[in-house]
Order: sequence, then C-alpha cells, then structure tokens
Amino acid sequence: MDTGMKDFCFGVDVGGTTVKIGLFRIDGQLVDSFEIPTRKEEKGRYVLGDIADALTKKMQEKDIEKERVAGVGIGVPGPVLDDGTVNICVNIGWGVINVANELGALTGLPVKVGNDATVAALGEMWQGGGKGHDSMVLFTLGTGVGGGIILNGKPVNGSHGAGGEIGHIPVVMDETETCTCGKKGCLEQVASATGIVKEAKKILAKSGEPSALRTYENLSAKDIFDEAKTGDKLAQEAVEILGKYLGIAMADVAGVVDPEVFVIGGGVSKAGQYLIDAIEKNYRHYVFHASRDAKITLATLGNDAGMYGAAKLVIEK
Repeated sequence: MDTGMKDFCFGVDVGGTTVKIGLFRIDGQLVDSFEIPTRKEEKGRYVLGDIADALTKKMQEKDIEKERVAGVGIGVPGPVLDDGTVNICVNIGWGVINVANELGALTGLPVKVGNDATVAALGEMWQGGGKGHDSMVLFTLGTGVGGGIILNGKPVNGSHGAGGEIGHIPVVMDETETCTCGKKGCLEQVASATGIVKEAKKILAKSGEPSALRTYENLSAKDIFDEAKTGDKLAQEAVEILGKYLGIAMADVAGVVDPEVFVIGGGVSKAGQYLIDAIEKNYRHYVFHASRDAKITLATLGNDAGMYGAAKLVIEK
C-alpha cells in the first residue's frame, strides 16, 4: 500500500468482546489506543459501522484530515482470503463478508485484512519478540492454541485462509477425546491452558503420589507451572507433556517453513523461561538438524500484538 505523503494509519484488532484500535504514525510509533465493545447481536452487523464511527471520531479528536491517513489494517478471528474476504467468523457471527470492501466504503480509506493470529505474529515480528527477523512463527497458548507464520516479512494466509492453524496439527495419535474442531489428537488438546489442566488431572488420577496439585479446587495452568517450579513431580510431568508435544509440533512446522525464530505468546507464556526450556529441549531433539538453531523466545507485546500487526499490514513496504 502506497504510504507516500501520509503520516498516520490505524491498526484494528477485532475480538469477541472488544475491538482494540491503535492510531500509529507511519514509522510505527503508537500515538493513541482505545477500545470499543464488539456488538455481536444480529450476526455482527454493527461491528464494521462501529469501527468506522470510532475511526472518524478519533481523526476529528486529533485534528487529522483523512488525506493524511494511509489506511486501516484489521485483524479478524477467522480465515481471510487475499482479497479481504473473511470466510466465517463464528465468534462475531459473520458469514462470508468482504471486510476490505465494506469497511473501505464506510471509512473512505484503503483497508487491508488479516487473520487475527497471523496479524499478531506480524506485530511481534515488527515491534515485539521477533523484532530483527523477517521469518518467524508465533505460537499463542491460551484457551486454545493459535499461530501465525511470517516468511520474508509477509504473512502466510494459505489458499483457504487457514495458514497458521497450528493448534490443529495432529500430534497425539491415540487421543480418544474430540477437539473443538471435530478432529482428535490436535496440539490444542494438550498444549493449551485447558489442555495442560486436562493432562494434569489424568496424571493425578493414575498416580497415588502426593502432589500439591491435589489441593487446588479449580486447577489452572498457572498453578501447574507454579508447582512445577517448586519441584512438584506430578506438575513437572504435566509440563513435560506440554513441552514434548509443542516441541514435536514446532519441529514439524520447521520442516516446512524453517523460520529464524519461534515466538511464544498467550496466557501460558507467562510461565516464562521455564516454559521455553521445556519446549526447547524437545524441539532440539525432534527437529531436522538444519533447523536446530532456530531461536525460541517469548512474545513481548501481549494483547497489543494484533493492533500493531494490523497497522503493519498498511505500512508494509
């Protein structure tokens, strides 16, 4: 997108509860950020109009003429095709909708669209944990497992908009439970915050060993990592399962895209270096030798990554 003679752009991250919006200078400096509610009623018909209104108000507030704005980048929770068409966003209620055209018509600005996880990866590469690299893979470990792939500075969307669906790489061949996607054995089932709790409960049920994990009424991923760090053997076993399957999945991904760096984000990443260590030893063991030296590091932008990455969609050279 041509940014010549332009000073500003917007980065928009559409979530199921709120829409995060950032006003950026073209050099990447964040000028202002704010949120609006995601109005999902009537199949999300108000979302784009609300975003357009919010952008107009912000330009008026900052006394910025439309001619000075290069465009709007927007990340959405669903598969995105190259022409800006979103192929069903269940969390918002959208069916098939060309967000680029519709938001462009509402704002009078050029619009670039990306999948939210892919856009978050772009943000981390630009100003976060992947800064200084141009080929990286983001793993987001939260309630589920998401991902984004950036190669040579460009997001990989895939021919069906499903590039970076890392959470649904099959890794557990004997899994009997069904994933939210309908398959069995997905990475998400063992490496998400809910996955590690599920695995820890299995370990506790099979073992008679004492463990501090038995004292928690509502066991969480944070509890498991906290106890593992203090030396609780069963907690360490649960972390090892997560580290093993993440290491395998990352080795699989490396065999296809061979990134310079893997960036780990999401709520589970708050476990810090302990998590990185659990993943890294398994990754180094399973990966093809040529990709063994890929860096593994933590995300740094937190919930702002999508906003930064959406802005980068507009400013990418």
